[in-house]
Amino acid sequence: MSDDHRDVQEFFAARAAAWDARFPDDGPAYEAAVADIGLRPGDAVLDAGCGTGRAMPALRTAVGPLGTVVGVDLTPEMLDAAVRAGRNGSGALLLADVGSLPLRDGAFDAVFGAGLISHLARPAEDLRELARVVRPGGLLALFHPVGRAALAARHGRRLTGDDLRAQENLRPLLAGSGWRLQSYVDEDSRFLALAERTA
Repeated sequence: MSDDHRDVQEFFAARAAAWDARFPDDGPAYEAAVADIGLRPGDAVLDAGCGTGRAMPALRTAVGPLGTVVGVDLTPEMLDAAVRAGRNGSGALLLADVGSLPLRDGAFDAVFGAGLISHLARPAEDLRELARVVRPGGLLALFHPVGRAALAARHGRRLTGDDLRAQENLRPLLAGSGWRLQSYVDEDSRFLALAERTA
């Protein structure tokens, strides 16, 4: 495991047990973001960096009982918290690195990534790996329940020009990784970038 991966794992391991309690009001924002993806009954969706599985119930509702929901996370403690919260009832949970997924090419119709982009060790390579497991025309949803400015303020920081989620940085990053940015919303109440898997 690389030092970057170990740092991410240690960060989330220390916070896993109390993670949901820190952000108790985010549920409706997750549900709204999942609705905006436009998943259909029977679709297969990957929750990349699923953490405690907060999106998984909404993803299950969207794809229905015949759909597939798989949550992947690097941190065992986060997956344990997802199980304690009963979210494994919404889909399969898998301990894996999004940069090296044990999943077949084109297996999914969509990827949902909440708070994912800022924790990717190798953003271009990791986004390319996510593209590998999505069919051409499938979707990637990069989500956060608050916008970039609100998140920076929450952490006592200012927005900087190197923020990967800034539209001028995200668009070329996605384009070089097998995705085409379709829509971009960065408001105080949420961040949601939707991209399509290119052929």
